[in-house]
Amino acid sequence: MESARLIAGLARMVHDVGLAEELAQDALVAALEQWPESGVPDNPGAWLMAIAKRRAIDQFRRRETLERKVTELGRDLETQEGPSAEPDFDAIDSNISDDMLRLVFISCHPVLSTESRVALTLRLLGGLTTEEIARAFLVPEPTIAQRIVRAKKTLAQKKIPFEVPNASELGERLASVLEVVYLIFNEGYSATGGDDWMRPALCEDAMRLGRILAELVPAEREVHGLVSLMEIQASRSRARLGPSGEPVLLFDQDRTRWDRLLIRRGLAALARAEALPGEAGPYELQAAIAACHARAATPEDTDWARIAARYARLVQLVPSPVIELNRAVAMGMAFGPDIGLEIVDELNQEPSLKNYHLLPSVRGDLLAKLDRHAEAHAEFSRAAELTRNERERALLLSRAKDSAAAAGA
Repeated sequence: MESARLIAGLARMVHDVGLAEELAQDALVAALEQWPESGVPDNPGAWLMAIAKRRAIDQFRRRETLERKVTELGRDLETQEGPSAEPDFDAIDSNISDDMLRLVFISCHPVLSTESRVALTLRLLGGLTTEEIARAFLVPEPTIAQRIVRAKKTLAQKKIPFEVPNASELGERLASVLEVVYLIFNEGYSATGGDDWMRPALCEDAMRLGRILAELVPAEREVHGLVSLMEIQASRSRARLGPSGEPVLLFDQDRTRWDRLLIRRGLAALARAEALPGEAGPYELQAAIAACHARAATPEDTDWARIAARYARLVQLVPSPVIELNRAVAMGMAFGPDIGLEIVDELNQEPSLKNYHLLPSVRGDLLAKLDRHAEAHAEFSRAAELTRNERERALLLSRAKDSAAAAGA
């Protein structure tokens, strides 16, 4: 519970994320050794911070070249008798929120690769072990360990300052943070590979990070938009899986199993975003689309025209073939499958979607609705070949089989 705050405070002091994590771990080990006998202090965070600072002083003393830092860090600690003195946490660190925000921005710094940002964020802010991160992403543990080590070295070598970016950089840097959080959520919501279609623990980690961020930067619309989007999407989790873990598509879900608490939270976060000045950004627009689904008691009640309009606005802000594919689905639902198919057929020439399994999947669905079942069979079969998720492959093969049967009927 104290790990992220501890690392954040220490990183501000020692200007080295790797060293801050080591010091925090040393303090946690000391707690495990001493608390069983002495009892848990009234203020565990203060105790841990005091111990970690002393360890930092010891390290700087051994190096003999950082006397200034020894003076700064040790002035108020040298006279304390020991951790049992219960130091005042506010006196030790009165800027926890600022420190946490600094840690968020440095973990997601654009100088790092996307994979490194995700791993470092889950390690420092999510509190996950290297083994847990590796298991969540189906990646060998040494690979994750190397990413984290390289990320820390890169931050140190490039002397990335441990600070909140200034106003001119805030937009770009915040976008990097939101991208990392949503990548984590999406990998949990629709796993790109493996035997499971969902990994709920990753969704929970991402939502927790999003909620923390919303309290740290409450004036940013897109932060609340992302929180809203994740909460509403996560509300469908129980209904997205069948008895054997098989995927259940949106139209076939039992909406009574949607989590109403998460929906209320998501709608509240969306209202919070809409109440702030400025224009809606990509995450807020996607949240508004998710809200249309959440408010519909049945699939037939869904306001597809409104969703299509939101996607049209979204593709203007963030030109993307994937968003255009989603717009095709909405247009097909609102105005007929032939309209959606026209958009999809134009996307068939898009190089970036050449191996994207959802393109033939969507095309197959639209063709099936137009009773062009033989063509739908071919599209579903191709989609099944392209996906790397076993559960999704099984679903697509089942739809291909149904289309073949309908074509032969």
